[in-house]
Amino acid sequence: MKRQIAGCFLLLGAASICLAITACSKTDTGRKVTIPVSGEVYVDGQPAGMLQIQCHPVGGIDREDPSVTQAVTDKEGKFQLATYEAGDGAPLGEYKLTFVWQDFNLISASYSGPDKLKKRYSDPDSSEFPLTVEQGPPIDLGRIELTTN
Repeated sequence: MKRQIAGCFLLLGAASICLAITACSKTDTGRKVTIPVSGEVYVDGQPAGMLQIQCHPVGGIDREDPSVTQAVTDKEGKFQLATYEAGDGAPLGEYKLTFVWQDFNLISASYSGPDKLKKRYSDPDSSEFPLTVEQGPPIDLGRIELTTN
């Protein structure tokens, strides 16, 4: 009988831990917790405006609760990652960053044309830009230097 009671307490404790972990990874709105991430991108020593940045989860997309985290640099090359709304950041996890720099067409409100970076930074599998997002203060990636050569 004592063994059964001890087993129940052990099971209850494990369930409480799982519930606490789940509660910490989502907000009360059902969204994943996000941490603000900012930085700036320079290409060939100059700020890169209208450059697209995307975060690719290292373990693959979360199939139960998928989300997309991305940003576009302003004219000074500065950016703030967004998942649910402007500047809210990235969910907790490990990512690879990719960069694509195309022309923005005002009429169609879309990006088109060749990648000015020659697809050098567009493949998450060969990305040299890891990002780890952990619970804590906002993350400043500083200045990211890319080249067109």
